[in-house]
This record gives sequence, C-alpha cells and structure tokens, in this order.
Amino acid sequence: MIRYALACAKGHTFESWFQNSAAYDKQAKRGLVECPTCGSSKVEKALMAPKLAGTKKRASPALSASTPVTPDAVPATVEAPAPVAMISPQEREFRTKLKELRDHLTKNADNVGQKFPEEARKMHYGESEHRSIYGEASPREAKELYEEGIEFHPLPVLPDERN
Repeated sequence: MIRYALACAKGHTFESWFQNSAAYDKQAKRGLVECPTCGSSKVEKALMAPKLAGTKKRASPALSASTPVTPDAVPATVEAPAPVAMISPQEREFRTKLKELRDHLTKNADNVGQKFPEEARKMHYGESEHRSIYGEASPREAKELYEEGIEFHPLPVLPDERN
C-alpha cells in the first residue's frame, strides 16, 4: 500500500491510499480519484514531506511532517528540489535484503530480455522446460500474462538505483 498527498485543480489537498503507484495511475486516468471537498476529478499528486521520527530538534510548525507541500508553497527563489530521503537502520537493512534478493535472482536465472513474455508462455503451456528466467515486459504484456494465469513477479528496484 502507498499513501499519496493529492491536490485538486481548485487547490484542495487531501491524502489517499492505493495498492501501488500503478493503481493510482489507472484510477486517476479513469477519473475515479476525486477531491472529497469539491468532487473534482482533476487531481494530481502533491509533494509530501517525509515523516521523521525521534529528533531532538523539531521541524518548523509551518511545515509539519504530514503536510502536503504544493508547488506554490515553495519560495520562487529556490531551485526545484530533488527527491531525497533519510532512512532508518531497519529500512537500510530491508533495502540490503531486497538488493540481495534481486542479485540472487539475476545470478541464478536466465536473462531472456524482451522475450520474457514469450518464454514465460512457453514454460506455462509446457512448450519448454520450466526454468528461472528474468527479462522485460511492458505493462500491457504483464497484464496479459497475469490474465492468462502465468505467475511472475517484478524484480525489486530500489529508488537510489535509478539516480
């Protein structure tokens, strides 16, 4: 589950939970995400300050940890901020385990690249021997595999690996 800070076209801010980012994108595209104040379906994600716990210095009350930050709240003289995060030791350990899992999967499986949907189907329907594979699939291809009942899982990708 993921929580997003949202803002409608009229400037109302609110939060909502979604199964994942793709679920938000799908619902927003279909106009299913609506502002609870005015009912507008013209909704976009707002910047959200991270929740930080246990510091002796307190953040400015003008910007609390759960307050969505709208672009007009940022001073005009400041350059656009880059996404940043501070992670706890538990989160760091979790990231390390995710990286180890991905490294194990890629080390012990065949990289079939863009042929992933084709190879997964062959194995599912008994046309080739079952083995561990990984590769690439578009969202449309992934949806088709899911609808056919073919079991697969996305490889974990950590945010700092895309920077």
